[in-house]
Amino acid sequence: MMELEIQTMQPGERLYAYRQSTQLEGQTGGVGYLRGDFGKDGREFFTTWEDGHGRYKTDAFRQEFDRVVNTLRQSGGLFSGRSEMARFCHDHADAGFDGNYCREYGFRINTQQYSYLLRCHANPGDYNFYLFAYMTEHLDRHMENAGRGIRFITPDYKELFRIPDGDKVRITWSDGERIEHTCRYIDDCHLELGRGMDGIRHICQLAEQLRQNGGTVIPLRSSLPEQCYNLLPSTGGIILVKKGETGFFKTDLPDMGREKNRAFVLETNEKLGVSRAQAAAMLAGSMFGWQTQAADPCSYDEQGRILTPKQRFQKERGEAR
Repeated sequence: MMELEIQTMQPGERLYAYRQSTQLEGQTGGVGYLRGDFGKDGREFFTTWEDGHGRYKTDAFRQEFDRVVNTLRQSGGLFSGRSEMARFCHDHADAGFDGNYCREYGFRINTQQYSYLLRCHANPGDYNFYLFAYMTEHLDRHMENAGRGIRFITPDYKELFRIPDGDKVRITWSDGERIEHTCRYIDDCHLELGRGMDGIRHICQLAEQLRQNGGTVIPLRSSLPEQCYNLLPSTGGIILVKKGETGFFKTDLPDMGREKNRAFVLETNEKLGVSRAQAAAMLAGSMFGWQTQAADPCSYDEQGRILTPKQRFQKERGEAR
């Protein structure tokens, strides 16, 4: 058996606790993944293995992987039963995040050469865990590079905006068709727009394609809420702003005067989990365009006041740490 240190998965690592495209599997050293559940009584152990990039699945990996899984299956271990997994997740609440269908928990296990990213939950009737195996050196190098973000540019290489790896954009074509894409970082000049090799674009190629077909692209930043309340600058009335939409939406709320309206907006947004920086960015996006720097919450302090370039740089450096 092995002595395993189970760490809480960091937010940036969660992207890699899901199946990757062939391109990303190669770049991140994705060996494959094991998925499984504990059956009806919570004590069984049903699993299936899916291969990743074939060249990484060596005999040395197979031997180590068996040892890792068998260690986790020891009495009281994460894989010893559904109740044990539920207890472990409860004791590590900081590892929780909202998955596609339920509250899930993420953990990372490092060995000398490999990293194992575990995404799990203890709900019956579904797969309880996915254990993804990577070459540590490849994975960490790719994540470090991806931290620079995905660039969107004009055909003459003027930067429009950047989004974090895994964020979405909305492309609107000249006929009014709107398409939302999840974007993945490939390298500083390439991105994956959707899934598969057909979705890989050079950033200049995408810019040319948009110009030739009358398309526009805006970020749908995950750091912004879907909607929030705001004050209409010209009148002080209460308005509703929706992410990615130009302009504002009227409400049926009575006009209580600018100060009382402001108090209502601050209180209501707070109850909705919307910070003042987010609300300021939402208002700016609706007015000046979602691709502008003003539509990024990082451009504001905690009170929703715009930051100077120096202050923004210091804030981003602090968050990166």
